[in-house]
Amino acid sequence: MIKNCKIIIFDCDGVMFDTADVNRMYYNKLLLHFKMPEMTDQQFAYAHMQTADESMAYLFPDKEMLKAAQAFRKSLNYADYTPFMEIEPFLKPLLKALRPFYKTAIATNRSDTMPRVMKEFGLQQYFDMVVTALDVKNPKPHPEELLKILSHFNLNPEQALYIGDSKADELAAKAAKVLFAAYNNVNLDADFHIKSLKEIKDILNITGKL
Repeated sequence: MIKNCKIIIFDCDGVMFDTADVNRMYYNKLLLHFKMPEMTDQQFAYAHMQTADESMAYLFPDKEMLKAAQAFRKSLNYADYTPFMEIEPFLKPLLKALRPFYKTAIATNRSDTMPRVMKEFGLQQYFDMVVTALDVKNPKPHPEELLKILSHFNLNPEQALYIGDSKADELAAKAAKVLFAAYNNVNLDADFHIKSLKEIKDILNITGKL
């Protein structure tokens, strides 16, 4: 159980949503458009943790092709992909349980797609702050996203719990000195390991069912 916690911070991909299939579909469309092979597991693992710009630069190392690929990416409508995103079953019930007692925020390496995701799934009302890669100079694994949230609410690191699923999340949490709950990834060094957001209720000692 955590004492003196004031804010719960969520990563997006892999925590709030299962986006593995969507992200693979999205980047494969870009690669195939330029007659390149579909993503390897190594490429996918990288893209899952990094910003869109970093992922694109990794997938398209040729500068001219990267420029063309970025232009094509911006022509895509991400709304076509949101129906394939799977929301974590206990996300909204957990958020409803948290809201009377805690601030809630998102720290994600997503960029221009985040507003669309928030709107499509009706999540705006559940979060006090959303920080994306566009809002900082240094995205995760740098701690700037988390530190920006702490600063906004005038909180100390020990008053925050961050829920993430990747090495980038682990490193950001450690650097920001916030408590870290690893979602469905036993390979991460974390204060807590969970397989469902339902387990956050027990960590925070929230009574009642979700």
